[in-house]
Amino acid sequence: MEQFDVVVIGAGAAGMFCAALAGQGGCRVLLLDNGKKAGRKILMSGGGRCNFTNMYTEPAAYLSQNPHFCKSALARYTQWDFIDLVNRHGIAYHEKTLGQLFCDDSAQQIVDLLLKECDQGKVTIRLRSEVLAVTQSDEGYTLTLNGAEVSARSVVVASGGLSMPGLGASPFGYKLAEQFGLKVLPTRAALVPFTLHKPLLEHLQTLSGVSVPSVVTAENGVTFKESILFTHRGLSGPAILQLSSYWQPGEFVSINLLPNLDLAAFLEQERSAHPNQSLKNTLAQPLPKRLVECLQTLGQLPDVTLKQLNAPQQAALIESLQAWRVQPNGTEGYRTAEVTLGGVDTRALSSKTMMANSVPGLYFIGEVVDVTGWLGGYNFQWAWSSAWACAQALIAERQTP
Repeated sequence: MEQFDVVVIGAGAAGMFCAALAGQGGCRVLLLDNGKKAGRKILMSGGGRCNFTNMYTEPAAYLSQNPHFCKSALARYTQWDFIDLVNRHGIAYHEKTLGQLFCDDSAQQIVDLLLKECDQGKVTIRLRSEVLAVTQSDEGYTLTLNGAEVSARSVVVASGGLSMPGLGASPFGYKLAEQFGLKVLPTRAALVPFTLHKPLLEHLQTLSGVSVPSVVTAENGVTFKESILFTHRGLSGPAILQLSSYWQPGEFVSINLLPNLDLAAFLEQERSAHPNQSLKNTLAQPLPKRLVECLQTLGQLPDVTLKQLNAPQQAALIESLQAWRVQPNGTEGYRTAEVTLGGVDTRALSSKTMMANSVPGLYFIGEVVDVTGWLGGYNFQWAWSSAWACAQALIAERQTP
């Protein structure tokens, strides 16, 4: 039976980085993945350009039932450390918006960086490998793969969440955690578009592809100021994806379609200058014309000129444009979700090493654990930071007899 110091399950962002660092620290590492390519999710991230970190990474940008858990790893391996690595590999990148860093060229550059780092660490990579069983043994762990058995002192679970099943996502990591007695918190799709009820959707479908800078607010008061995008299934865009992590089924979402405008003052000004101008044409200045037409068919815009617009109508109009209440009927689910909320309960793990407190030598990193970042590179940074923390522990463990 082949023997390794460490077997890492999952060749995504966290798994590849952890394997590379542990290998470079002297561990004999086997990296396994069930797919035919390493880093499949990385390749399609950020529209194929990989939003590999965020310059404003801080613990407040992460959701978890144990919000303090992520602090240690994020402080010990920061966004600046990963940016330094990207620079050392000569990868050109740019800030798109709100601290989001993307490769100038392609996400393949980040996968290549990770593969080069694995190569430096003499990591053995085996793709198309199904892990059929993991059992504890005197030496640590025995893993039954399709076609072989391997043993290792430590096992790192970096198998991701349930998002994007088309890229090989599976509940493997959660099942393994439960096998070893660790609690797994309920999971749901996050950073995901909303779907809408039929009547509203039929009106809004004409807007498919229209994007509007907005401020969106969840019922718990969480607010994001970014664009929303109308789709043929409902609502998407950065602001909606962000909010989806904080939304519960049945709740309403409040949307301000004109966040940067004092609408009452704007209407007064236009009324003084063009009293006979229609309300529709007036609003088509700050808003996309198709949206204005659609709001009219929804009955949210009276068909009047500015001088005909009375005070109650104006108050109702401001309310419907700057506090438009929409009740999604759900989300698009894991198929299009960027990440998974919930996962392995972090209260069962060491925040310093990512090891299960009750199971020596078993580690969980990346998306499989209950740490979910905002949209914009935060989830990649959690992958890098949790992988680094875990790798330090693996190197230290190898050095102890």
